[in-house]
Amino acid sequence: MKHFSADITPYRIALSDASAPEIFPYVRAAHGPYGMYCISPIHGRSFVLKHTAPNCWVVGKGNGLSYTQYRFLRNSLVFSDTWGGLTLEKAQRDFLIGQEVQQLGIKTNSMQYVLELDWITPQNGEEKTAALLQYTVECPYRLSDFGFIPNDMLRQCVSKWQCKKNYERKSLVAADILVSNLRILHDHDVMHNALHTQNYTWALELLDFEAARTNNHPYESAEYESFVPQLKDCEILQTYEVINYIIWCLQEQVDFSEIDQIFSDYGFDLRNYSLDAHNIDLP
Repeated sequence: MKHFSADITPYRIALSDASAPEIFPYVRAAHGPYGMYCISPIHGRSFVLKHTAPNCWVVGKGNGLSYTQYRFLRNSLVFSDTWGGLTLEKAQRDFLIGQEVQQLGIKTNSMQYVLELDWITPQNGEEKTAALLQYTVECPYRLSDFGFIPNDMLRQCVSKWQCKKNYERKSLVAADILVSNLRILHDHDVMHNALHTQNYTWALELLDFEAARTNNHPYESAEYESFVPQLKDCEILQTYEVINYIIWCLQEQVDFSEIDQIFSDYGFDLRNYSLDAHNIDLP
């Protein structure tokens, strides 16, 4: 983990969980009296704020950049978006949809606070109120952090994976969990919209709901809402890619027909999408 100095910024509590304890309104600072940690170079604006128990890590989002000498960067003059920052609107969406998905029985991060800040962050050509999102996870390392997670923590996380079927290979257990998650999401008309290795931890916690949609939190654009059925289809292959990545990381040999069968068991029959099955000429 790489240490970063931080300071406290003024805030107002916009959203909170009733059981949430300590607040960490930290923003990266050159020589601040507080500390936070970046666990890999992939985590641009997410930091570990505190390790409160063996399997409980407090994480902050929007606390600044973990690379370059500058804490926040504006990456476009036309469609401005502040790297390192988080808007209040997106933080609230992440918090509320995350709680909704957790209530469906999917393992997620546990939301604690959305903190409204006293400064603005450019977003899509507009000035938006900045915010911090604070949550806890069982494992702070995401699947994409495979090259950085300590071996002991990796083994501990993988050993805890469990599903209703007695698979010998852990990658099949993970596949069952992830496809089951997808079934639950789609049965409740929820689309995550970013099911990739950066948004699952090694404890198989699903993260990052700021681009997700539910019936309680649909997209504002009717045009984008019309794309949801096609985008939900894309989540099938996104999930398959995540499973394939886990197989590669664990160096397990798995027959793809076994993975296809897991998808089929949960109602995702890949034959329905096969060009071969539709008699389309292929090379």
